[in-house]
Amino acid sequence: MRVLGMMSGTSADGIDVALANISGAPPRLVAKLEGHYHAPFPKLVRAAVLRLANGAPTTTAEISQLNFLLGEEFARAAIAACAKWRLPLRKISLIGSHGQTIFHQGKPSKFLSNRRVGSTLQIGEPGIIAERTGITTIADFRPADMASGGHGAPLVPFVDYLLYRSAKIGRVALNIGGIANVTVIPAAARPRDVFAFDTGPGNMIIDAVVERITKGRQAYDQGARLASKGEVIHPLLEKMLREPYLHQRPPKTAGREQFGRAYVESLFDRARAHRTKPEDLVRTATIFTALSIVDAFRRFILPQTQAQELIVAGGGTKNPLIMAQLEAALPRMKIIESSRWGVATEAKEAFAFAILAYEAWHGRANNLPSATGAKHSAILGKLVHGRAR
Repeated sequence: MRVLGMMSGTSADGIDVALANISGAPPRLVAKLEGHYHAPFPKLVRAAVLRLANGAPTTTAEISQLNFLLGEEFARAAIAACAKWRLPLRKISLIGSHGQTIFHQGKPSKFLSNRRVGSTLQIGEPGIIAERTGITTIADFRPADMASGGHGAPLVPFVDYLLYRSAKIGRVALNIGGIANVTVIPAAARPRDVFAFDTGPGNMIIDAVVERITKGRQAYDQGARLASKGEVIHPLLEKMLREPYLHQRPPKTAGREQFGRAYVESLFDRARAHRTKPEDLVRTATIFTALSIVDAFRRFILPQTQAQELIVAGGGTKNPLIMAQLEAALPRMKIIESSRWGVATEAKEAFAFAILAYEAWHGRANNLPSATGAKHSAILGKLVHGRAR
């Protein structure tokens, strides 16, 4: 089957579309990345997504409207990707769309007369995608895992295990997107031996700081140029490294609820007390991201398993300062970009949702309970049929 995987992450910079050619079934599933396409969000759309994801006051009408509007954006991205590849839509068997997360609370908390509820909401209406493309679409993957007692994330470890398991080599797959997450795959691992979790912020804090100090002219620190001009604010960094989330044991998930606008506002408030240059705050945020990942390795990974290889993906791999920190702090691990495995670093998560959709279509469980904390395996995703042909 040729399957399109689509993903918009916590950075909300746009939609990644991956074209996957998939055959077989686990443990002999074969998946090849045939193409990658990125469709940036229009500025007003991105601003609306970030405003909602950061917890700004809204209405049910706005959420409903944005859900349908994003459905149009996802459909447009799928159609544009196939046009770029000169691939007729009728040649695509299936679409797997993660959608855009605007709220995620994997751990239940008190709600309405002390009822304990966890919830998640990804928007980007799959009915629109299926109608505009004519292709059967599977979306909304997280709720079924949460209904099974899991955190609803991370979901990509299911695919990491299929791709990177080795009989002899222990591996860790690290994705540095808006949030950074790891999948730990010991040598000769069985599914229950794998564990995964969000380490904390990836590019999220850095991007927010850069966007604010440049008044929106830059959305991220390309090549760590701004960070390279600054110095670390050590008292602030030390306080950031005491963030309670970093000490919380896995399984755990993070998002804008922990490291979004409110966190960045408090960061600027604390930075003012040190009378620092804007570039100093960018560098401090960058080093914090790297050290929060390293901290996760030292607390939760290296004491439990021997890992010889670190496979990295996501936009954070383009930040030389982050990568240099990881290489210096994890000298015994060979760092390999996912592109060496035939999957471009920026396409990794979209590619994963193509595989998750493929497994759901075949009625096979596609979560990894050891990663999400679910009580049992489950088939994730809701199906909307494409137009009759």
